[in-house]
Amino acid sequence: MQAWLWLGGAILAEVAGTSALKASDGFTRLWPALGVVAGYGLAFYGLSQALRTVPVGVAYAVWSGVGLVLVALIGWLWFGERLPPLALVGIGLILVGVVLLNLGGGGTH
Repeated sequence: MQAWLWLGGAILAEVAGTSALKASDGFTRLWPALGVVAGYGLAFYGLSQALRTVPVGVAYAVWSGVGLVLVALIGWLWFGERLPPLALVGIGLILVGVVLLNLGGGGTH
């Protein structure tokens, strides 16, 4: 269970880092740029802790799938980016794939 908490924290840190990357305007704004470095640093540390027990394929699928959904939502809500219907279908398919991967024998080793 602790590994999944590490993974969840890593995902949130990565999403924060990615959001700061957008806000940094090509690393021309200091505070968002520092947020990128901190977010990604925390994200990779958390991921490294999760990988002690969660298989790398499962961890990466969850990381990328959940991260993609959260970043897409932040882009839509915070940055005013469009999410056309076909993009929503694609996001849904990614989430279904992550769930199926976990149901099909993912988990910890």
